[in-house]
Amino acid sequence: MIELQGVSGKTVGVYGLARSGLSAARALKLSGAKVFAWDDNESSRLAAVKEGVPSETAERWPWRDLQSLILSPGIPLTHPKPHAIVRQAKSARVEIIGDMELFARAIRPEASATSRAPIIAITGTNGKSTTTALIGHILQNAGFDVQVGGNIGKPVLDLAEPQAKTVYVLEVSSYQIDLSPGLVPDVAVLTNLSPDHLDRHGSMEHYAAVKESLLKRTAADGHVVVGVDDDYSASIYTKLGADRVADAVPVSIRKVLGRGVFVLDGKLYDAWDQASVQIGDLKTAAHLPGSHNWQNAALAYAAVRRLVRDPRAILNSILRFPGLPHRIEDVGRIGKVRFINDSKATNADAAARALACYSDIFWIAGGKAKDGGIDDLAPYFPRIRKAYLIGEAAEAFAKTLAGKAATVQSGTLDRALRAAYDDARACPAAEPVVLLSPACASFDQFRDFEQRGDVFREQVRALIASQPKPARAGAAS
Repeated sequence: MIELQGVSGKTVGVYGLARSGLSAARALKLSGAKVFAWDDNESSRLAAVKEGVPSETAERWPWRDLQSLILSPGIPLTHPKPHAIVRQAKSARVEIIGDMELFARAIRPEASATSRAPIIAITGTNGKSTTTALIGHILQNAGFDVQVGGNIGKPVLDLAEPQAKTVYVLEVSSYQIDLSPGLVPDVAVLTNLSPDHLDRHGSMEHYAAVKESLLKRTAADGHVVVGVDDDYSASIYTKLGADRVADAVPVSIRKVLGRGVFVLDGKLYDAWDQASVQIGDLKTAAHLPGSHNWQNAALAYAAVRRLVRDPRAILNSILRFPGLPHRIEDVGRIGKVRFINDSKATNADAAARALACYSDIFWIAGGKAKDGGIDDLAPYFPRIRKAYLIGEAAEAFAKTLAGKAATVQSGTLDRALRAAYDDARACPAAEPVVLLSPACASFDQFRDFEQRGDVFREQVRALIASQPKPARAGAAS
């Protein structure tokens, strides 16, 4: 756990006691702060009490003495309107920050510090988690003490203290960026931008501006990596270059770049500070299927290239990457039918990346819909043999798919899986795929996308276990 400096004897409020909030409360308490904490969820409060963090309603906090309010990223800071606790903190003139800001202050207590553990921060709409894990994988293979966390895996304050050759690799959400103005990465990566979380940001322009703000904070001797294949990210790259913010490196999977890193037909090329050189073939990376994963690989390559000098070593690590749960995860097979867990696809753009990888798809989709629905997925509808719709979005998705793909409103994941399997095994396709790629948030039926994916995986395993065992050769009939 990261030891926090300058908080001993201070009074701090923590609002929201889920993963990152509980981690912050624990770190503050162990560092000598007096912590007042609350969560509207009783089970979260009980978990905090077990950790020795007493909970008390915010109305009873000593607001005059509070140094900071540590806000959970899941609590609205600005949109659709500031949460009551935010308004109360502003009224009391208490700073509002998140656990990522506590980390930044602990790791870089002095802005002029010359000896520091590098921080690589990854943000964007899609591909953040895979790119983050891939960067960590490459650096670990290169002999670094890699600490991966933030919006993926461990909360940032649960990571280890910096040692020799430590590199922090952090996935950073837009909510976390808003709450960590002092986070100064040595390498900042923007994967891509598409409409997402607009209920929390008000507009696409504000959402993009939040992402851009992290890149603009990058250390002057560091570099910025930007996927430039969408208009919003390309615009940010242009502005960064004009403002001379660090060294900005473009990445593309759609076009040849005179300068940068790009992929053509699966081949990775490096033209950052040299004439274009082919590094290798990403099509041979078994756990990085599809062009979206080629983008993740190219972004990761550009992020680590100054730390790992041998391009062949980077490529070899990419090719050996084992993949991530819930990201086009192959969870099993019954006969010719494959089951793919892509629960991380919480919007249409993410689901498109999975739909592009397969033909003959029996698609499980739905949940808590986001702005835009699934209209943009129309080019992939011919790949869908049938859609099994769940959650709040089922009726709206059925209307979009009407006349374009067969649908059934299954309601729940277990019913959708059973029906999808029955139809898949009966179809004449050589390798039908039952694909969970919801294009929706999970909060109508599940705690988060991870729980949704875990449930799907468990249900697939139970389905596999229920299949009759083949008769042994020579057994009596």
